[in-house]
Amino acid sequence: MAGFWLGPIATGRGYRLHSFDEIGSTSTEAAHAADAGDVGEVWFAALKQTAGRGRRGRAWETPAGNLAASLMIVPECDPAVAATLGFVAGVALNRALAATLPEAIVKQGIDGASRVALKWPNDVLADGAKLAGILLEARKHADGRHAIVIGYGVNILSAPSGLPYPATSLSVLGVEIEAQTIFAALAEEWVVAYELWDHGRNVPDILRLWRSSAAGIGAEVAVNRDGEIVRGVFESIDDTGRLIVRNKDNARIAITAGDVHFGVTASVRA
Repeated sequence: MAGFWLGPIATGRGYRLHSFDEIGSTSTEAAHAADAGDVGEVWFAALKQTAGRGRRGRAWETPAGNLAASLMIVPECDPAVAATLGFVAGVALNRALAATLPEAIVKQGIDGASRVALKWPNDVLADGAKLAGILLEARKHADGRHAIVIGYGVNILSAPSGLPYPATSLSVLGVEIEAQTIFAALAEEWVVAYELWDHGRNVPDILRLWRSSAAGIGAEVAVNRDGEIVRGVFESIDDTGRLIVRNKDNARIAITAGDVHFGVTASVRA
């Protein structure tokens, strides 16, 4: 069996778990639960995913040994505020990795910074390459509220190839760890971050934590915004979670969605 488990914090808060050795998509299973009227706070986790999906309809590979996990919740907040749950998800995963990975990975990057960082809007990087992705999807719940499905994909044993950006895995980084261990830490850290978010009443503190682990602040950036390329310096994330780019004319441009590329990649890829 897959052998996933929930720790004492998640269990104590009433979270539930369905685990699989192989599944089509954990997010699809979570969406089905939402459509059936499930009250939420339920995880779906798998060691292999055959029909995963990423942002903008892209496929997301989860070969055996990697982690695919999706959480379905029904938050008590305005749907517009629910979009900031992507930052909650990023903070939770970053903290889970910090709690489970060797210190050499999370503490010994350039200038003493962590080698693991959050990339706007919903990725986790290790040494500048994509280690994990996060996807949020909204569903209309049976009682009229909006259910949110938060999907995680973490490259543990292998990373996909042939992508328009570099990708890596924990195995490539020299880390031997099981998906179940990462998941257990994630489920615990999710509860901590979600309760700090406090139904959307405490978004500023979540964004502060996210910024403290962000990749590329102050660096050259290019953002592909539906075919329009915005270039400049990644200045910050504003209080609503938008990426702020300062262009060559010193104008500040607020971006709500797009594909982000840093440094040399910003010149070549975007």
